[in-house]
Amino acid sequence: QVQLVESGGGLVQPGGSLRLSCAASGTRFSWNDAAWYRQAPGSGRRELVALFSSGSTTNYAESVKGRFTISRDNAKNTVVLQMNSLKPEDTAVYRCAIIAGPGAGSWGQGTQVTVSS
Repeated sequence: QVQLVESGGGLVQPGGSLRLSCAASGTRFSWNDAAWYRQAPGSGRRELVALFSSGSTTNYAESVKGRFTISRDNAKNTVVLQMNSLKPEDTAVYRCAIIAGPGAGSWGQGTQVTVSS
């Protein structure tokens, strides 16, 4: 059984940074394509970026381009979303998911990110 667990969310001031991690068990991220999503209150879920098993990525969502970076740590079997220059509009629940591969359809429970002064 595949499980994904996000961590690293919290409260941060505008302009600050957070590093979200998504840890997998039951599969390896290097075998799968994974993605980060977020859902703000009253809004639908939006994909931010995907990371393929090859190591390449999709284009970042315009709202986070240049500020967020996705990466993978094969040793720790985690996918990381580094978020810099955070804005209040980045406030949302962030979730990781496996979108293709042996673990496809697996979702984490989400981690809350709140950007506020």
